[in-house]
Amino acid sequence: MNQTKKFRLIAFFCLALATAFPTVKAGNKADADTLRLLYWNIQNGMWADQPDNYDNFVEWVKGYDPDVCVWCEAQTIYKDGTTEACEIKDRYLTDNWGEVAARYGHSYWTKSGHRDNYPQVITSKYPIEKILDIVGEEPDSVVTHGACRACIEVGGKRINIVTLHTWPQAYAYRAEDREASKAKREGDNYRRMEMEYICGHTILAEPDASNQYWMMMGDFNSRSPKDNWYYKYPENDTRLMTQDYILRHTPYVDVIAERYPGQFFTTTYGKSRIDFVYCTRPLYDTIINAYVVNDRYTIDPRADDKTYFHFPSDHLPILVDFRLK
Repeated sequence: MNQTKKFRLIAFFCLALATAFPTVKAGNKADADTLRLLYWNIQNGMWADQPDNYDNFVEWVKGYDPDVCVWCEAQTIYKDGTTEACEIKDRYLTDNWGEVAARYGHSYWTKSGHRDNYPQVITSKYPIEKILDIVGEEPDSVVTHGACRACIEVGGKRINIVTLHTWPQAYAYRAEDREASKAKREGDNYRRMEMEYICGHTILAEPDASNQYWMMMGDFNSRSPKDNWYYKYPENDTRLMTQDYILRHTPYVDVIAERYPGQFFTTTYGKSRIDFVYCTRPLYDTIINAYVVNDRYTIDPRADDKTYFHFPSDHLPILVDFRLK
C-alpha cells in the first residue's frame, strides 16, 4: 500500500470513529451569546490531512462550530506523506486559508508576522482588525516564529487576540555550539526573552489592559509553575521561567489551570502541557466552558514510522466558550 492510501485510510478511520462515538462536548454552543474559541497547533499546516484536501479537518472544525480559530504551524511545508519540502509556489497554505476557512463557516482570516515556516493564522466569523505583526528585532530580540495582535468586536465588545509560537529548541536561536547551549538551557532563556518582548509590545503596552478583554494563546514550548505539582521540577528550573513571567508580570489568567486546579492535562502526544490560552480576568470571568479537546479525532496522536510526524497532529486543541452578555 502506498503512503498516500495509507494516510487516507488512517484519516478515514479517525473520522469514522468520531462519527460513531461523538464526544458529548462537540456540537452546538450554549446559546447565541456564546463566543467559542478553538486553538490548535496543527503540525506543518495540517500535514496529515493534505492528501484528503483537508476534508477530515474541515468536518472536525464544523462539528464544534467555533466563532474564532487560532492555528499554529499554519503553513504548508512538506509534500504529502513526506519530509520533502514543498516549493514555495506549491504551498497551498497560507495563501488559501480563506478557502479552507470558508468551508467551516468563517469569512475572515489573517496571518501573523513570522520569519520562517511557522506562522499563526486567525480565522473568524467576525471581521478581524490586524493591529501588529511581531517578529522581534535584530540581532538579539528575534521572535523566531513570530506573533501578532489582532482584534474582533462581538456585540459591541472589543476583544484583543494575541497569537504566538515560541522558539522550540533546547539550545538558543543561532547558537554556534548547540550542545553547549543546550547544556546551559539557553533555549529556555530565549523563550523567556521572546515572551517578554511579545507581552511588552501587546498587553503591557496598553493602558488599563487588566480591565479589558484580552486573550493570548499558542504553542509556548514551555511548562507552567501551575503544573509543577505534577512535574516536580526544582522551583528555579528554567523550563518554568517563560510561564512564570506571564503569571508574575502580566494580568493574564491561565484558563485551564484556573478552571481545573490540581488536575493535569497534556497538550501533546507525551505528558506535557505546553499549549496555553490566557485571558485577562474580566474575560476569564465570562467563561462557561474550557477544556483540552480529547475526542476521537484528536486523541492519542500516532507517529508515522517514516516521517515521525503525527496523525492528526502532535498537539491537542483547546476550546473555550465565553458568554458575552
